[in-house]
Amino acid sequence: MTATGEDRSVDVTDGELLKPIVFLAIPLIVTQLLQVAYNIADTFWVGRVSADAVAAISFAFPIIFLIISIGGGFTVAGTILIAQHKGADNHEEVDHVVGQTMSFVLLVSIVASIIGYIFTPQLLTLVGADAGSAVHEMAVSYTRTWFLGTVTVFAFFMFQALLRGWGDTRTPMYLMAISVVLNIVLDPFLILGFEDNPVFSVVGLESLEATLYSMTGFTGLDVQGAAIATVISRAVGAAVGIWLLVSGQLGIRPTLSQFRLQLETVKTIVRLGIPAGIEQSTRALGLAVLTALVAIAGSDAVAAYGVGGRVYAVFTLLSLGVAQATEVVVGQNLGADQTGRARRGVLLNAGIIGGAFAAMSVAVYAFAPEIIEIFLTEDESGQVVQMGADFLMIVGPTFAFLGVFQILMGAFRGSGSTRIAMAFSILSLWIIQIPVALALIEWAGIGETGVWYAMALSNVVSVLVAGLWFLRGTWTDDVVSGRPSAAE
Repeated sequence: MTATGEDRSVDVTDGELLKPIVFLAIPLIVTQLLQVAYNIADTFWVGRVSADAVAAISFAFPIIFLIISIGGGFTVAGTILIAQHKGADNHEEVDHVVGQTMSFVLLVSIVASIIGYIFTPQLLTLVGADAGSAVHEMAVSYTRTWFLGTVTVFAFFMFQALLRGWGDTRTPMYLMAISVVLNIVLDPFLILGFEDNPVFSVVGLESLEATLYSMTGFTGLDVQGAAIATVISRAVGAAVGIWLLVSGQLGIRPTLSQFRLQLETVKTIVRLGIPAGIEQSTRALGLAVLTALVAIAGSDAVAAYGVGGRVYAVFTLLSLGVAQATEVVVGQNLGADQTGRARRGVLLNAGIIGGAFAAMSVAVYAFAPEIIEIFLTEDESGQVVQMGADFLMIVGPTFAFLGVFQILMGAFRGSGSTRIAMAFSILSLWIIQIPVALALIEWAGIGETGVWYAMALSNVVSVLVAGLWFLRGTWTDDVVSGRPSAAE
């Protein structure tokens, strides 16, 4: 590891591998968990408005996630390029990529903001919101407000991705924590206003509540308040992050001329970013389709899937954190022409996540009903608990395969093979999981357990196929710098 001044970056091209990987991965995992806290806060306070308000942001989510996926793909490109150029000790190119990625992503965010704002009503209708309904009206208000702040949201995620490629995962974690706290503070007041706000009664400041309400008459902005809180909190994090980047305090020092877009660099960002964006967006769409398939078996099955899915999401978040660390390990070492070390880093991460998940899966299997009951306050028949327990007992033993698959996807992305990562993601969800689930529900007639078995099968088969491709070694040929790879 290296640390110069305020530079918190981790160098994984020299010395032992385990310690720097841990230093990279833990902040990434914490950042993922903080994002969950962000979403929970929004849902909790919007739920205080009405069920229609919750439905409104539920309709808005697929549209917002699609836009974030597009922008996120381009930020992944920045991660890859910076990691490889840092590994090659080419700091001038790192600064160039930072400037180019920032300019391009911000340009994309402006275009997305304009188009999204104009077509928000039509987009919401496409995802199922009834035009003219109260839910549709609230969803339009929320989504359009979010689109007005698209630049700040994109800038925040861009900062995280660029620093990740540099090897600094702690600074983005700190800014994410600040952003989450700010969002949690703003949510109740912007959503509910100063009249009958439960926050004041909890902290014993009812007199302050009365004073603020008499002075402002502010009764809250409902779902629009949640969007404003998101935009403000992201904007603060983005502003601090971008200032740290351009000031040189983090070890990166882009000059003004490096922000002027160059066609060749933009082509590279697009070539790497579009497959990464497709990977993220098709995964989200596939999960929506899986939910629809579970719904064929009834509302109890959907409830069980929702609860079991929370446990599944925890394992996914943990593996994604280590997968993002793998991107950096592979990118830096391939940039340094250390193919053998890159491979060892991948195998080390796969061993860590696979072993840890296998041990955790034993506990999940043994206490499946008890785990499901934690998330259920009412289930008189016990049917949902049984369905959820079946989910964990069928899918749980394959969590280790899920984790290793995510590590391999991180390896492919880190090498610049974003199309390969996209292809395997589509294979896992759209070619294996969804068709098998549909066949088991409709043709075999085994109900919701058909989806559980399809998920388990997909986890196992996907990692086997991706593992064989990894062992071929051709993924190391896609190093973006174009430098020949050489085994140690």
